[in-house]
Amino acid sequence: MKAHLAVIDMQYVFADPRSQWFTPGFEGVMAPIHKLVAAFPDVTFTRFVAPARPIGAWKLYYARWPFALQPPNAEIYQLVDGFDGSTVDEITFGKWGPALADRVGDADVLVLAGVATDCCVLSTALAAADAGQVTWVVADACAGMDDAAHERALDIARGYSPHIEVKQLDEVLACCA
Repeated sequence: MKAHLAVIDMQYVFADPRSQWFTPGFEGVMAPIHKLVAAFPDVTFTRFVAPARPIGAWKLYYARWPFALQPPNAEIYQLVDGFDGSTVDEITFGKWGPALADRVGDADVLVLAGVATDCCVLSTALAAADAGQVTWVVADACAGMDDAAHERALDIARGYSPHIEVKQLDEVLACCA
């Protein structure tokens, strides 16, 4: 089976406990994600970045989070140390779009890991599934804004089977590595 790994938004803005967007489980998914990255020949890292000029509902969003209106090269938007490679930047929660679709190519499955399960990971999985891409969310390689939000997002993802499957790290490594 040909699989492509997308590591969603492992950026300082979600890793730093002082950040308004801190994801408490971030540190806990670093080791599982490193295992996935080491096992997969095809990996894409994604970054959530602010638009130069927000439009529509994004104006409301950035009115709530003005600290985030920084250029893509700002430190908060950089990948944390230890994650290097091919990157797709998007100004949306979901990272599925032409750039990631091109990277995935003819892979049988898109494997997702990263943060936050209840926002960018789930949004990416739903968009990919709608586009017809079989998608796996690696539960123990994702973190939500809290444990309850993480579990709710996984429950939602499970409702989209067979388009989206929730897997464990060991399952994915045994299958795709």
